[in-house]
Amino acid sequence: MESIIIHPAYFGNIAHYVAMAQAKSVVFEVEDNYQKQTFRNRTYIATANGVLLLNIPIKHISKGLRGSRDKIHQKYKEVRIENDFKWQKEHWKSIQIAYRSSPYFEYYEDDIAPLFEKKQTFLMDFNLECFAVIADLLTLEITTQSTSSFELNISDKKDFRFLVETKGLQNFTFDSYTQVLQKEDNFLPNLSILDLLFNEGTRALSYLEKQKL
Repeated sequence: MESIIIHPAYFGNIAHYVAMAQAKSVVFEVEDNYQKQTFRNRTYIATANGVLLLNIPIKHISKGLRGSRDKIHQKYKEVRIENDFKWQKEHWKSIQIAYRSSPYFEYYEDDIAPLFEKKQTFLMDFNLECFAVIADLLTLEITTQSTSSFELNISDKKDFRFLVETKGLQNFTFDSYTQVLQKEDNFLPNLSILDLLFNEGTRALSYLEKQKL
């Protein structure tokens, strides 16, 4: 696949990583405005009770009169994480409960746990740090760079920025793989890359390279 442009996401889903695993190079969109209810600050994992949303709380900037609920536009790269909540502890506990019985959890947990142990400030910086760790664990060798300005229309690379949206997201037909807590006829598609990594381990990159978007 040609070079692509894509948003940094919170442990991006399978579609995100299929696009990146098959790309010649990746350009991260870092000059856009932040939008809530997207994969910028949320990811989905598989649990014994089905799909679970993990959502990073962020600090909102208000405008107008005191007490106004109106929001001003913020650059994604300027969005700060709300650390008054113990979200890191809660997210890591949920991940442990969901995947501790998966075949590769113990193999990777020491690499991923530190992401939840130090206080994070900016959402984008954290997402890029998560990507760097996952790319290393996947042995995903790819050239990355970041945008220097926002462009609505992209002509020189494949535009996958839409993958960050949760509303109206396309339904992708990805091959099923063994999910420890799910029955064979109840495969949960397009979850966080963590789901694939903990269940498939060293086969995860090969899986990503064979899927179609």
